Amino acid sequence: MSRNLVIVESPAKARTIEKYLGKDYQVLASYGHVRDLIPKEGAVDTQNDFAMHYDVIERNAKQVDKIAKSLKQSDTLLLATDPDREGEAIAWHLMELLRDRGLLEDKDVKRVVFHEITKRAVANAVAHPRSISDDLVNAQQARRALDYLVGFNLSPLLWKKVQRGLSAGRVQSPALRLICERDAEIEAFVPEEYWRIEAKAEKDDTPFSARLSQLDGDKIEQFTINDQGGADAAYEKLIAAAQGSLRVATVEKKQRRRNPSPPFTTSTLQQEAARKLGFNARRTMRTAQGLYEGVKLGDGDETGLITYMRTDSVNLANDALTEIRQTIGDRYGDKNLPDSPRTFKTKSKNAQEAHEAIRPTASARIPSEIKGYLTTDQFRLYELIWQRTVASQMVHALFDTVSADLAADANNQHLFRATGRTLREAGFLSVYKEGRDADDSKGDDDDDKRLPPLEEGETIKLNEIVPTQHFTEPPPRFTEAALVRTLEEYDIGRPSTYAAIISTLQDREYVEMDGKAFMPTPLGKIVNKFLTDHFTRYVDYEFTANLEDQLDAVSRGEAEWRPLLAEFWERFSDQIEAKQDLSREEVAQARELGTDPETGKPVIVRIGRFGPFVQIGSKDDEEKPKFAGLRKGQDMDKITLDEALYLFNLPRDLGETPEGEEIQVNIGRFGPYVRYGKKFASLKEDDPYTISKERALEVIAEKKEADAKKLIKHFEDAGIKVQHGPFGPYITDGKKNASVPKDQEPADLTLEQCQEIIAKAPEKKKRGRKNAKTSASKKASSSAKTAKTSASKAKTSKSAASKSKTGNGKTKTATKKTSGSKSATGSKGSTSSASKSKTKTSRSRSGGSPSGGTASS
Repeated sequence: MSRNLVIVESPAKARTIEKYLGKDYQVLASYGHVRDLIPKEGAVDTQNDFAMHYDVIERNAKQVDKIAKSLKQSDTLLLATDPDREGEAIAWHLMELLRDRGLLEDKDVKRVVFHEITKRAVANAVAHPRSISDDLVNAQQARRALDYLVGFNLSPLLWKKVQRGLSAGRVQSPALRLICERDAEIEAFVPEEYWRIEAKAEKDDTPFSARLSQLDGDKIEQFTINDQGGADAAYEKLIAAAQGSLRVATVEKKQRRRNPSPPFTTSTLQQEAARKLGFNARRTMRTAQGLYEGVKLGDGDETGLITYMRTDSVNLANDALTEIRQTIGDRYGDKNLPDSPRTFKTKSKNAQEAHEAIRPTASARIPSEIKGYLTTDQFRLYELIWQRTVASQMVHALFDTVSADLAADANNQHLFRATGRTLREAGFLSVYKEGRDADDSKGDDDDDKRLPPLEEGETIKLNEIVPTQHFTEPPPRFTEAALVRTLEEYDIGRPSTYAAIISTLQDREYVEMDGKAFMPTPLGKIVNKFLTDHFTRYVDYEFTANLEDQLDAVSRGEAEWRPLLAEFWERFSDQIEAKQDLSREEVAQARELGTDPETGKPVIVRIGRFGPFVQIGSKDDEEKPKFAGLRKGQDMDKITLDEALYLFNLPRDLGETPEGEEIQVNIGRFGPYVRYGKKFASLKEDDPYTISKERALEVIAEKKEADAKKLIKHFEDAGIKVQHGPFGPYITDGKKNASVPKDQEPADLTLEQCQEIIAKAPEKKKRGRKNAKTSASKKASSSAKTAKTSASKAKTSKSAASKSKTGNGKTKTATKKTSGSKSATGSKGSTSSASKSKTKTSRSRSGGSPSGGTASS
């Protein structure tokens, strides 16, 4: 029997810590969150002082039972979940569950916090416990309630007005807005012409270049010379004035220092890992989690290699500073060690300065020396963290810079500027050089750019003058690193949630990757426009940042959480209720492209349940409208009338097979296909709009050959086949499938045996558009009722909200278990409760598809 029960979040951490603490301690894992809001209406009771109704998460229920059983045999409960607000909330939720079961009577309950998993740090934390912070718990509850209220009320509205499976989030939606606005900037961008004029000069056989900085005594700005005529006139003037040489008018020499960057926070680690390693935020955090929880090194013990990876502090502990300085002195010499440790101040106004930056738990663990114990990702990320941390405590880099003005005339009216730089002392750059984003105008090049020795008054050879035409470029799209940096600059969300936000935008197909950059999809643009037009306040950057400030004030004990919720809900619920009567047409952003020359009917492009499509005619016409889905790569904002009409060239008849089977190509709900007779073959790579008959016959032949290999036996008169399948041989009559019994040889089966086996087989589960429609309509109706009911309660809840009590209060706990965590934070491996399912839909449709490929508005 262990007298002390310690609870951490992950089993890997549990194993490591149990070894550190010894036989008097049993360490169990909670596996993240242990309970969450019930995933249905009323989880946050807006009419009852925002009471929150929680439920045990089903996947962790057994672990909670195991903890409860072990607690009965223990005297002390040490809650050692992660040292952030979410970890504090997990500890509180577990304590509440155990209290509800009556297991905390006569038990000593303590909160234990450590920022690195080392024997020293864990022992020190256990020796200095504290109680659970109500302020941190309240802040996390408020954050979860806000995410629920937004998601559970706004997402059903999106399902109803745009398409099913969508979601909107308190932080996710402003992030989508950033990407969409950058895309709009790029679309609206008009390039401007400008010219640069350079002199190619030479001294002592050393060529160098200088850029025109002054013409006729006037400073050259970017658009001073903005066309071919101006460039030609300037060229002629300079050539005439210079006469093959330039005179050195002035020479200015300086030394410039460059200081190291601070050690990593969560945000800067995600940014730099994206720039240097090509990791997305989720991959970075997953790898960092493994380094934090512990890796088995040569001595056989698992050891945490980095400190806690969810932090916005740039502080380093004094003990760590001493060790880092020792490492610098030993490896790089005392000349690279500043007189005193460097200190940094975080840019985030809500940083938790009690935390540390992300650093190695021991700087003496050189990356190359432990490489053999790490995975490739772990090594690359550990090396990055080690280098950044060590470099942050080294001396500055020192550059020699020289600038020279070269005159083309005697009166210094026409000047060229030449600049050079050399690295005199590498300092921290010998260990680490920070990456730069494409749009980082502050970035500079650390490579040497040398000039020959120049003396004022001397004449140098001019080889040529070169005018070059340039055009301004639009701002670059957001890479993951740039998006994370911008979210942090706007104070939108918190770095620990960025990975989940970005994943959600991709999972919902609101954005797609153009190389390493985010590009909004047509669906993403529709959703963003809907939110910015109708819920402007809630995707406003300043509003989102201010809300985060208020939540941080709660975490510091400076504000109460229920009044914050009441103020938010009062206006938000009014807005939800006011938008219930919006029509789909108002939301779908239909755009008329012109008139179909054959029918005289309007041709419209719009978004539907299955994505963007083109429509000929309207629902008010006597004849049913025709529909065609956009092809991959087509943008509904750019498609022309001719391109839209071309989409209606399907289905295409290609003649017959040698056996007399009719050949037709089309696009169905599962993609493009070729039909031969009553059978189908998918077109994996071929374009149905351009495929030739010869190629279609090849696809058909390949399909027939595959089917022949698949067929074991065929009773043609009875319509029964014995075939090979992905899970073994089976029998089918086209209506029911039945596996061949293991004790029978498929090729030896008789017709009677096959009929008997099929008769005993269960009916196929019905599936298809009809059932999907029925199910979808029921769910949509339910979601709409949820949103409407929640909104209609707003007025009643306002009076209750205005009388809202302050403090932690008593939280109700439901007894029925749910099927998995729905936490909106995303940083503990859970997902939003607002959208628990994602409906699979076809990407294209075309009139006359045999598989139901017609679009619905």
